[in-house]
Amino acid sequence: MANRKRKTSHATKSMKAAGASKGQRKTDRIEAKKAAVLGNEKKGHLPLIIAVACAVLLAGGGFLYFTYSGSDSAPVAATSSSLTQTLTQVTFPASLFEDGKARHFEHIAGKFNIKYFILKSSDGIIRAAFDACDVCWPAGKGYYQDGDYMVCRNCGRRFASVLVNEVKGGCNPAPLNRAVENGKIVIQVKDILEGKQYFNFS
Repeated sequence: MANRKRKTSHATKSMKAAGASKGQRKTDRIEAKKAAVLGNEKKGHLPLIIAVACAVLLAGGGFLYFTYSGSDSAPVAATSSSLTQTLTQVTFPASLFEDGKARHFEHIAGKFNIKYFILKSSDGIIRAAFDACDVCWPAGKGYYQDGDYMVCRNCGRRFASVLVNEVKGGCNPAPLNRAVENGKIVIQVKDILEGKQYFNFS
């Protein structure tokens, strides 16, 4: 009689264990399906986010920010959360140029990558110009800074920083209109687009 009770008790425990195991497997399957669905949703959103970002960039134009550190050096990408752009203007904090170093920027407008630079010259004035000139622009090389001079990467001519935005024509950096408003440098997008002629290599 005692043996029968022990067998019955053992069978009951086995059934409960089997039921618990079956329930756990069911729960695991549900969680796996949920994870798969959520994972697909997250992956599915990524292409959409990329597409929207590209559409905004193409519609309103965009800018990239580079610095140069020598005649033969390649541009090094840099970022700044202080740079802002709307459909009509690009704004920079004047403090960004306090160190006197020329910062190069690239405005993307369709097939055109319009390059320009901004610097604070030795007389304390913040100046802007396209990274091209009337003579050497077909070479697409632009300028680099050497002390108080901007140097043409194509012909090697040197231009004092105080003459940027003042002298135009020849191999001088083509001037780019800019304004100083409330501690910010403001450049109108329409003025940047006027420089497309220097970056039309088609």
